Amino acid sequence: MKFVWDDRKAEANKSKHGISFEEAITAFDDPCALRAPDEKHSTPTETREWLIGEADTGHVLVVVFTERLKKDVYRIISARRASRRERRLYENS
Repeated sequence: MKFVWDDRKAEANKSKHGISFEEAITAFDDPCALRAPDEKHSTPTETREWLIGEADTGHVLVVVFTERLKKDVYRIISARRASRRERRLYENS
């Protein structure tokens, strides 16, 4: 897997949510991670997905991303700590 992102977006995300995209990509290694389409924020030209998984720091994160046309290349859009509801969903799956 390869990950790409916009550096300005990564800085803004770190300032807003306190989560770096470097930390966020480690949630993809979680074998218990949940992954689903983000239909609310997808467009006809870009299908977004979300992943809830535990990062190597121990934080349970929600990561929004798109899979590029070249498979196994993921563009990170945002990352934040999971809400209580999202954390319960993750823990009960």
